[in-house]
Amino acid sequence: MNTMTLWHISGWGFAALAFAALLVGFSKTAVSGANTVSLAIFAAVLPARASTGVLLPVLIAGDVLAVLTYRRHAHWPTLWRLFPAVAAGVVVGTLFLVWADDGVVRTSIGAILLLMAGVTLWRRRRADSADGADEPDEPDAVTSRAGRMKARSYGVLGGFTTMVANAGGPVMSMYLLSAGFRKLGFLGTSAFFFLIVNVSKVPFSAGLGLIDGRSLLLDAALAVFVVPGALFGKWAVSRINQRLFEQLVIAATVVGGVQLLLR
Repeated sequence: MNTMTLWHISGWGFAALAFAALLVGFSKTAVSGANTVSLAIFAAVLPARASTGVLLPVLIAGDVLAVLTYRRHAHWPTLWRLFPAVAAGVVVGTLFLVWADDGVVRTSIGAILLLMAGVTLWRRRRADSADGADEPDEPDAVTSRAGRMKARSYGVLGGFTTMVANAGGPVMSMYLLSAGFRKLGFLGTSAFFFLIVNVSKVPFSAGLGLIDGRSLLLDAALAVFVVPGALFGKWAVSRINQRLFEQLVIAATVVGGVQLLLR
C-alpha cells in the first residue's frame, strides 16, 4: 500500500491534517458527528482508502480522552444491546471494502447519514408536537420489540459505516438522540462505544493494508493535536444547552453526509 508518510505531505497538507485532528478531539468531547469534516479533510489530503487507516488511530486517541472525561456517564445497558449488531456491521463493512471503490463507499455513506438525520428530525418534531415537553433525563427503554429492532438497525448501520469510512459517529449520534439521551449521557455512552469499536477495527484495517508502520508514524505526529481539541470541547460543552447541542449534532451529520455525496 502506498500510504503517505509525514515527509510526502506539503506544509499546507499537514496543517490541514493537524486541524482535522484538533477537530476530532473537539468532536469527541463536545459535538459528536463533527469529525465527519475531519474525514473529508483526510480524504482530500491523502488517498481516499489510505485516509481511513491513518484517521483510525487519531480517532482512538480522541476516544481515550473522551472516556477519561465522561466515563461516569455511560449507559451500559444500551451499549450491550448495540455491540452484537455493530459487530455484524463491521464484518459486512469489511466485505464491502474488498470490492467497493471509493465512489460507491462515499455515496452509500452520505445517503445513509442524510437519511438518518431526516428520520431523527421527523421523529423529534412529532414528539415535540405531541407533548411539548423536554426530553426525559433517562434514555428510552429498549426492552420492547420495537426498541430492540431500532437498536439492531442502527447498530448494523453504525458498524458498517464506521468500518468503511470511519463515519459511524453520525449514525450512532442519530440513534442516541432518538433514544432521548441527555448531553452527558450521550457523550459518555458514545465515548465508550467508539473506543471499543474503533480498537476492534484495528486488526481488520491492518489486514486490509490500511494501517502500517508509515501510517502510524504520521498518526504519532497528528495525535498531539487531538489533545487541545478535546480540552476545548470539554470547556465548550458546559456552555452549550441541550437544544443547541442536539441542533449542532444534527447539523454536523447533515454537513458530513453532503460532503460525502459531493466529493
